[in-house]
Amino acid sequence: MDKHTLEVPTQLGYEIIRDHVLPNILGKHEDEILYWSGKEVARKFPIFSVDELPDFFSEAGWGPLSSHKGKTAKDEAVFILHVGDMTLLENRSYQLEAGFIAEQFQKLNGFLTECYGEKIIKENHVRFRVKWDSKTKL
Repeated sequence: MDKHTLEVPTQLGYEIIRDHVLPNILGKHEDEILYWSGKEVARKFPIFSVDELPDFFSEAGWGPLSSHKGKTAKDEAVFILHVGDMTLLENRSYQLEAGFIAEQFQKLNGFLTECYGEKIIKENHVRFRVKWDSKTKL
């Protein structure tokens, strides 16, 4: 590598934009805008199976995502995003990820779908509950 080339960790750049620039620009509308942005990202980067979600999350730098194996209703799914940094968990909006999951499910199942993220601070993770309306076919 040339001695004049500066290596900047891409994760740091991502964190600066995600955790400082966007909240400042979006203000009180951050959650809503990030949710709809997540849906748009899902349309640009479609998956072909729900099983691909964890790989996409990993490749996008969003963190390790796993499917929750506990009891759920027939019209819902639950995913867990493991967050190692407590400060990140407490201060970051995870609505981008929620919107992404909602849109992927909606595209795959053909039903109106929403996803709700809940921060579980004591367990260092975000629980995403995906719910679809099997009466509302798109």
